[in-house]
Amino acid sequence: MTQSSKFLVIGIGNEYRHDDAAGLVVARRIKERAPGGCEVYEHIGEGTALMQLWKYADRVLVIDAVRSSSPAATIHCVEASRHPLPAGVFRDSTHAFGLVEAIELSRTLKELPSSFVVYGIEGENFKAGIGLSPPVQNGINKLLEKVWQQVEMHSPARYGRTCE
Repeated sequence: MTQSSKFLVIGIGNEYRHDDAAGLVVARRIKERAPGGCEVYEHIGEGTALMQLWKYADRVLVIDAVRSSSPAATIHCVEASRHPLPAGVFRDSTHAFGLVEAIELSRTLKELPSSFVVYGIEGENFKAGIGLSPPVQNGINKLLEKVWQQVEMHSPARYGRTCE
């Protein structure tokens, strides 16, 4: 695959903080049947490493658990190539330099991929431990369906235009 057609799906999370693992769970399920031309990664969310991962990609789709005032399992979608991530939704990173900062620095450096979509699923439990809370576990299938639609139609003319 050439650099100009590189398509990445990145699931972000921490396996040992309950709902924070949601992005990882979705990435694993996508990886099981990802088509050729789609690279799937699991990531802890450290910003500089994320920037290196997507630096040469043309299209990126990120999945992460979020915490705002929305009900558990609410799905948020932002076309980050067009709009900054809302800080009130994508704010709780365990890293001082996380996803929000990495996207904005990439934008400033003119290294943000031309198509960059971020899906967040509202978590309920971020305490230490394993396993998703029941609402998030139930919401994973809806999120997976939305992400899978993006993966299936990852052509440059269509990708990144279905945050619905």
